[in-house]
Formats: sequence, C-alpha cells, structure tokens
Amino acid sequence: MAYDYDLVVIGAGPGGYVAAIRASQLGMKAAVIEKDKPGGVCLNIGCIPSKALIHQAEIFHSKSDLEGLGVKVDTSGFDYGQAFKKSRKAADMLSKGVSFLLKKNKVEYITGTAEIKGPNEVSVDGSKTISGKSILVATGSRPREIPGFPFDEKKVLSSNGALMLEKLPKSIIILGGGFIGVEFAHIMDSFGVEVQVVELLDRLLPIEDEESSAVLTRSFKKRKIGMHMSTKATGMKSTKGGVSLSIEKQGGEKAELEGEMLLVVVGRAPNTEGIGLENVGIGTEKGFIPVGDYCQTSVPSMYAIGDVVATPQLAHVASKEGEIAVEHMAGKDPIPRIDPHTIPSAVYCEPQVASFGYKEYEAKKEGLNYQKAMFPYRGAGKSVAIEKPDGHVKILFDPETSEILGAHVVGAEATELIHELLLAKSSELLPADMAEMIHAHPTLSEALMEAARAAEGWAIHV
Repeated sequence: MAYDYDLVVIGAGPGGYVAAIRASQLGMKAAVIEKDKPGGVCLNIGCIPSKALIHQAEIFHSKSDLEGLGVKVDTSGFDYGQAFKKSRKAADMLSKGVSFLLKKNKVEYITGTAEIKGPNEVSVDGSKTISGKSILVATGSRPREIPGFPFDEKKVLSSNGALMLEKLPKSIIILGGGFIGVEFAHIMDSFGVEVQVVELLDRLLPIEDEESSAVLTRSFKKRKIGMHMSTKATGMKSTKGGVSLSIEKQGGEKAELEGEMLLVVVGRAPNTEGIGLENVGIGTEKGFIPVGDYCQTSVPSMYAIGDVVATPQLAHVASKEGEIAVEHMAGKDPIPRIDPHTIPSAVYCEPQVASFGYKEYEAKKEGLNYQKAMFPYRGAGKSVAIEKPDGHVKILFDPETSEILGAHVVGAEATELIHELLLAKSSELLPADMAEMIHAHPTLSEALMEAARAAEGWAIHV
C-alpha cells in the first residue's frame, strides 16, 4: 500500500521535531503535525524562556556584587516587562530555528490539530486525512492541575501562566518544591518578590540526593525564602490582596499563608486524551502510553515518545527516544530503551543541582554495596575566585570494581559539569581515569578530578 509519508509525527516538541529530522536523515519522507508553534512546550513555554528569565534574574541580582565594589546601583527604573520580552525573543528565535531545520531536512510541517483515525491514518482539524507507514505520538504534557486549586492564570498560576507574566507580584506562594518550583523561587526572589515554598515531602528537590537538597536549602534560607516542608495545602480562597492558602504541617499544626499569587507546580500530565488512541485500541496506564524497548506501542505501526510515556519528563529524554524510535522504524539497530541511570538531571536554581544514576537513598534502599567520595567546591580555587564556594561533587561507586554508580554536583555551573562524569560512566571509565587526567587550573572541573581522587583515596586539596 502506498502511504503519503513514511512517518507522520504528532507534535513538534523536542521529541517530535528531532524524530522527524532523524527520519529524513535516514531517507524517510516525514511530516510533523503541530497545533501550535514549532518547539513544543520546552522551547515556547518551558525550558528556554525559563532559562532566559533565570539569566535576567541573575543579572539583576548581581547588583549586590557591584555594590560590594562601591558602585551605587539605582534600580528604581526596573521594568520586568523587558525581562519578559527577552524571554519571548529567545523562544521565538529558537522556534524559527526549528522551522528552518525542518525545512532544511525536507520535513513537511502541517499546522492543525491531529486525531488518530487508524493504524496508518491521521486527520488534521477533522477535515484532511493523511496516511503514514508509521505514526509517532509526541504530544507532550501540560501542567498538572489538582482538585481545589484550579488555574485561572490570574491569581492561581500554572508554570505557563508564570512564564507569561509581564508584571511581577509583590509576593507569591509556590506549591511544589520540585525542580520547577525551586527554579521559579530562584527567579522570583532574585527580582525581589517575597517567596514562600510549600512542599508535601520533607525537603526541596525530594527526588534529588539528600545532600544536594541540603545545600540548596541552606542557600534558600540565607536568601530568606520561606520554606514549609512536610506540609500539605488543604484549601485556598481568594482575598482582596490575592490568595490565602490553608496549610497543615505533618504534626497537625495549621496555618494560613498570604500571597498576591499562588503558583501550583506539582508535576505534569501527559497529553493522551482526545488524540484518538481509542480508535486504534491503545489504552493508557495512569495516563501514559505503554511502550516497548524501542518506543513501539501495541499497534505495530505506532510509536510513542517523550512525556506521553512513563519515562522522565525531560526534553533530552524525548529527543533521544525519538531517535531510538525512528532508527527502529528504519530497520537500524538502535540501543534499546534508555538506561535510566545514564539520564542527566539539571536544575537551574542557585546553586545549580545536577545528577545522574543512583542517589544515596536509592542505593541504601536497594541494599547496594557502595562507597561515596566527596569534594567541597571551596577546595577548587576557581570557586573561591568567583565567590561561589558553596557546593560539592559526590561520586557513588562500587568498592570492589570502582564502577561509577551515580554522581551529584551542586554548585556553580553544576548543570554543565555533570557531563564529564556522565561521559566517564557511559564510556565505562573509572574514577582512577578521571583522577589521572590533567585538568586546567583554575577551573571548577578540578572539583570533579579531586572527587575522583577522593574515590581513589588521594585527594590533594582537602
């Protein structure tokens, strides 16, 4: 049977557009259907604009560094609207870049809402039907709404609403202390907003390593960011000044928090409703599409990647899954299913937090035989020179084989530094190999070298 395309991709986010381009590179005729702008949530209302705002926030916050040099800084003319415009400029520029890449690779971009009609058929806006030998679902996710805290994007914000603010509130309550919550706390506090964070579990970044969370908590405490851990939100009401949030701590103590706005960031929900999965008999589990090792669904011609499957909801995971799925369609021999212990995590707060592999609490829970090696940031001369000495590098390793089991970096540029450790892990190198490698001085990456030396028992600068 002749099809319109070898591959039809539903969604042009970091999973979908990468998959389409990879398909074209492998000689497949590909099309992408997207109801919004190219780049998906990540590029338009997620990763990119948030990092642009973080950059602007850190520039603004650095006024205290200038004051330390005797410079008088007048911020009375500060206009957050300009920071917002810069974040939108970055998003728009990169969205246009994705359009260019799709065009360059001869991928047809179809604007509209897609619905799966059959194993090889997709309708666009209910009027036009196109066919594909393979169909890839990459529809992403949306902010998760919880009962009792509906988004109105005025007083009660989702992450989307927070990124589209053109004027900052004087105060904000952030419900959720995960990576989205702490990044927004960092942004808001840097711009002078009074911030309070409410987290159901006992610490910030509850899925990161406990010692990394402790460093971030100390930083937030120093910045006077309010933190309410082991606390649940029991209700809210609109007030003349904004929002009143009812909370209850683990011991039963109740209180009311007042803020001009409430930001609810308690995870993301997969976009699997209304796309026609039921038309081909594909069910979901807790909203996610079950897939095999190569992202294939129960229907042989259909694949699913990114936030709609039960893997970490990260842009880089979606992109890699797109590559795996397309290479499998093309009859190549891709590496099956991403090893979760090789997925880097990156949190862009201050200090930054990055990791991969086992956290220490996981290693203990699984009864792993492990040892840890740590090196403090302040032992690397560069961190002191740039006045960012807080943080550490931590390596978990097998004491018998020296295999790297996981690594955690908290401190300046942690999200960049983590990849040297991950490359070592992926290349089956040992701490000894990193310990012997000459690192330029002074650099923050010397802290990685010293942590590797600590694993070998001969760290120099501690």
